[in-house]
Amino acid sequence: MKYFAVLLMICMLTIAAVPVFAQNGQRSLNRGQNGRAQCRNLDVTQAPQQLSAEEESWLLYMREEEKLARDVYREFHEQYLLRIFTNIAASEQRHFDALGQLIDRYGLTDPAQGEPGLFTNQDLQAAYDSLIEEGMESVLSALQVGVAIEEQDIIDLKVAISESNSRDLVRVYSNLLNGSMNHLEAFESHIEVVTGQ
Repeated sequence: MKYFAVLLMICMLTIAAVPVFAQNGQRSLNRGQNGRAQCRNLDVTQAPQQLSAEEESWLLYMREEEKLARDVYREFHEQYLLRIFTNIAASEQRHFDALGQLIDRYGLTDPAQGEPGLFTNQDLQAAYDSLIEEGMESVLSALQVGVAIEEQDIIDLKVAISESNSRDLVRVYSNLLNGSMNHLEAFESHIEVVTGQ
């Protein structure tokens, strides 16, 4: 159902083939407004409604997908020492935490493993391994990986929103979607700076 690894590789090939269009390279990343408190508005005074199997599946998947983004960006920061990676990794951590609160709220078993780079979902594991290898080739490759991750995250969040009847899930996913759009814009701006286009 979720062919994350295949879609990410398609995104990577597309990015490599399409020229980057010149835009304002001074766009700023939203460093804390999105993702800081996605669960703040949850109504904890009422018992949560029961989730469908599809809603549960998406919630668990999105938890690990946010972990993938965080772990990849942390690795790239270690490699290249670019602030964009540590800033967006911090935002991904807040996204990850918000989804963890939802998993706890709905009494689900968290699939996310504590060790960086390890995933329960084997499609995400394969995607992580491939993306790390790709991004270690150069700074530009790492930034392009960031674009691919955020584009896929946006696609998945939109589907998850469309398939959910839970106000809790839709509210959190919508906040994460806004954050991913900001991340995508930031990566695209940095690519313009690196390529000089």
